[in-house]
Amino acid sequence: MQDFPAFEILDGDYDKGMVLIADHAMNIVPPQYNQLGLPESAYSRHIAFDIGIEGLTRSLSRRLGVPAVMSCFSRLLIDPNRGEDDPTLVMKISDGAIIPGNHPISDEEWSRRIETYHLPYHDAVDRVLNKVMDTTGKAPLVFSLHSYTPFWKQTPRPWHAAVLWDTDHRAVHPLLKALREPGDILVGDNEPYDGALKGDCMYRHCMSLGLPHALLEVRQDLIADNAGIAAWSDRLAPIFAAMNSDPALHEYQIFQSRTGPYA
Repeated sequence: MQDFPAFEILDGDYDKGMVLIADHAMNIVPPQYNQLGLPESAYSRHIAFDIGIEGLTRSLSRRLGVPAVMSCFSRLLIDPNRGEDDPTLVMKISDGAIIPGNHPISDEEWSRRIETYHLPYHDAVDRVLNKVMDTTGKAPLVFSLHSYTPFWKQTPRPWHAAVLWDTDHRAVHPLLKALREPGDILVGDNEPYDGALKGDCMYRHCMSLGLPHALLEVRQDLIADNAGIAAWSDRLAPIFAAMNSDPALHEYQIFQSRTGPYA
């Protein structure tokens, strides 16, 4: 019997046709892992979770009245935004921090983390998406919410937000347009990194099934407190709602991934 939840589902109106996903919402590691040998301070860093995203996801789910799925475990334990055969699924070192509890790691422990945390999270995403599909008879519009650091090493990241994607442009182009339209923020298009990653959450749940989707990154210093979360919820909620009203964003269409053919 699992004593630690791998996911949390925020309920909503499934007939609205939208789903929010937060792969790195929380920074928690089950007690038996003894913080993976890291000091408590490590769990306030971006290496453990996407700062601000839990609060932003809860706010947007509540305001839009749509369901959301959030992971409840730290990405340091296992990264739900990686495929099961990805060598970075369980990180040995992250942004200079060595993770003692992840190295060495036995094949048995690797499999245990997949079975106990990674798979249940993805099963929850599947259940919510399938419920929306069954309720509406259409493809859900999916937004994956993440955050990134304002600096990488010593290099500042000027973008206030970024939209990451593979080849399915349907939700990406209108999201970029709406974010840029006020002219008050700089929005990256597949910056500061590329959105095509074989086996990641969007590849697994959206690209391979033909669901319209976009992965939105918000810079962490902008949503590190309640005021920032509220401001970005104010900014994003009407954009997401307007996009969700477009029938073209509820159609199934499979796009070939830049990472190669689907399994």
